[in-house]
Amino acid sequence: MAARQLNRAQIFEFFSRLAETNPAPRTELAYGNDYQLLVAVVLSAQATDAGVNKATRRLFEEVKTPAQMVALGEEGLKTHIKTIGLFNTKAKNVIALSEALIANHGGEVPRDRDLLTQLPGVGRKTANVVMNTAFGEETFAVDTHIFRVGNRTGLAPGKTVFNVEVALEKRVPQPFRRDAHHWLILHGRYVCKARRPDCGRCIVNDLCLFRDKTPATT
Repeated sequence: MAARQLNRAQIFEFFSRLAETNPAPRTELAYGNDYQLLVAVVLSAQATDAGVNKATRRLFEEVKTPAQMVALGEEGLKTHIKTIGLFNTKAKNVIALSEALIANHGGEVPRDRDLLTQLPGVGRKTANVVMNTAFGEETFAVDTHIFRVGNRTGLAPGKTVFNVEVALEKRVPQPFRRDAHHWLILHGRYVCKARRPDCGRCIVNDLCLFRDKTPATT
């Protein structure tokens, strides 16, 4: 049996409401340039944005370029990010990707998803975030929040993260494509939460196809 899906008119209304509530959504990761954004997104895997921001506050005061990161070194980086999960592996990848940026891209973050995914520690989701946030490309970075919202609401059902990304690519209309992934992440993080969605204060409640909606709280 095929998953229930929102129709075109419902999807347009869905994003219209999210856009009206938050006209200029932004990532909650703190960064000062494209390189710092890339590093922050790599560090954010299996970690909260708040936790990453706390760890990178002093790091990003000291390190603004790949060359500065390489000079800091893997052990030096670990001292900054040791509060983040998987920090040993992430430190190794950040140093390696920094060296690759210097060697292959003149120290600049490439505006190309395929080139980004060739960097150590950079998967498709990370590359999509960078392409969207740094360069304004219409990419859909599907994290656990977007995967849940896409399936739960009927916006973009899919059995895998890639399936949901493909569904979003096909179904999200203009003028919402550039900011869609930010709206969906924030909606999943603060309203359509994993264990208990806050359906009572959801602005797209009447559009959502989720069967087990939670009652409004007083």
